[in-house]
Amino acid sequence: MTDWVPAGIDVNQPSAARVYDYFLGGTHHLPVDRELAGHIAAMTPNIGETMRSNRVFLRRAVRYLAGQGIRQFLDIGSGIPTAGNVHEIVQEVAPDASVVYVDIDPVAVEHSRAILAGVDRTGVICADARDVDQVLGESEKLGLIDFDEPVAVLFAGVLHFIPDADGPAGLVAALRDAVTTGSYLLISHATADGQPPEVIEAQKLSGRTGTEIVLRTGPQITAYFDGFDLVDPGLVFIPQWRPGPGDAVDEHPERVGAYAGVGIKR
Repeated sequence: MTDWVPAGIDVNQPSAARVYDYFLGGTHHLPVDRELAGHIAAMTPNIGETMRSNRVFLRRAVRYLAGQGIRQFLDIGSGIPTAGNVHEIVQEVAPDASVVYVDIDPVAVEHSRAILAGVDRTGVICADARDVDQVLGESEKLGLIDFDEPVAVLFAGVLHFIPDADGPAGLVAALRDAVTTGSYLLISHATADGQPPEVIEAQKLSGRTGTEIVLRTGPQITAYFDGFDLVDPGLVFIPQWRPGPGDAVDEHPERVGAYAGVGIKR
């Protein structure tokens, strides 16, 4: 069944958002996405664990941010909604919190709009993360984000899809300058640090989705937090970021192949 795919979408081209949804156990993916996911998984069997770890980190960090009093969330590159979305986590803590989801993938956007229909304090924008003016402008038009008040900007598994030529550091800096003191920046990002050669080979397959992954080092990712103070424990491999009392951290957390961190603008 592909009746959920918006008109004009090429069902023969794999989508990064749909491949991600597949690994998370979602239902919004096509044969072409599952085929690519199979190739990636064959080369890196822990890829599903990595993506699920990223989602667990996002939920854990969002709860932390809500606990710090943040009531506005800008989720950039939000993907196709799955159980435990940002708004569900946040509004458990603060029913009055606002969440704006931003994605460039029309499939992800259409599904987000359908799922969020009738859900208060939520909105969806179809925009390229690299177009900061559009992201900021349309967020304000929704009436859900007041940039004079602290906001959490979320880049969960997004910046590694932006090549160096497109200036990811510049777009993060532009968002930093747009938010007020007390705002937060969340980043999770794929890395080659501590990874075996097959991971690098699997990374090349991502180019088939039209959104190739760029693996960056810990210092390169830390640089995105310029202007923010990293909260404890700093930039670490995903499983090491504030695990819960019942969360077991593998003795080789680098196996997830991704870093995570949260910073506050002082």
